[in-house]
Amino acid sequence: MLETGTKAPEFSLPDQNGDIHTLGEYAGKKVILYFYPKDNTSGCTKQACGFTQLQPQFTEKGAVIIGISKDSVASHKRFEEKQNLSITLLSDPELEAIQAYDVWKEKKSGGKVSMGVIRTTYLIDENGIIIRAYDKVKAADNPQQMLDELQISD
Repeated sequence: MLETGTKAPEFSLPDQNGDIHTLGEYAGKKVILYFYPKDNTSGCTKQACGFTQLQPQFTEKGAVIIGISKDSVASHKRFEEKQNLSITLLSDPELEAIQAYDVWKEKKSGGKVSMGVIRTTYLIDENGIIIRAYDKVKAADNPQQMLDELQISD
C-alpha cells in the first residue's frame, strides 16, 4: 500500500465503455480510488452499489469515485448493467495501476496461496497527493467511511 503524503501514480485505463481515463484529468477534484478483486462477487457488489447510492453526496463534495480491478471492459459493462451502477470502473488486466498502487499481494484462501488484489481505497486530493489510504477495507462499510473522510478532510 502506498503511504499518505505521496504523489498518486498516474494511470491511463479504459472504463466500462472503453473510454480512456487518466488520473491527471481529475486535477482539481478529490478522487476516491478503490481497488477491488472481482466484478459481480458479493463484497465487490456491496462496495460498488454503496458508492453508487452515495454518489450524489460525493459529487456535492467535489469528489469522483473510480473503481479498478483486473476484470475486462466487457465484464465491467455487465457488472454496471446488472447492478445499475453509476460509477466509473476501470479495467486493468495488465496490472499497471494495480501494481503501481501496491495492491497486488499474496492472498491465502482455503489453505492455498495465490496472488490477487487486496481491497484498498485511496483518497487523493486535488493536487494528486494521497491523503488517506485504507487496506483490507470492509466492502459494505467503505463507501460511508470514505464519505465521512471527505467531511473530515474539507
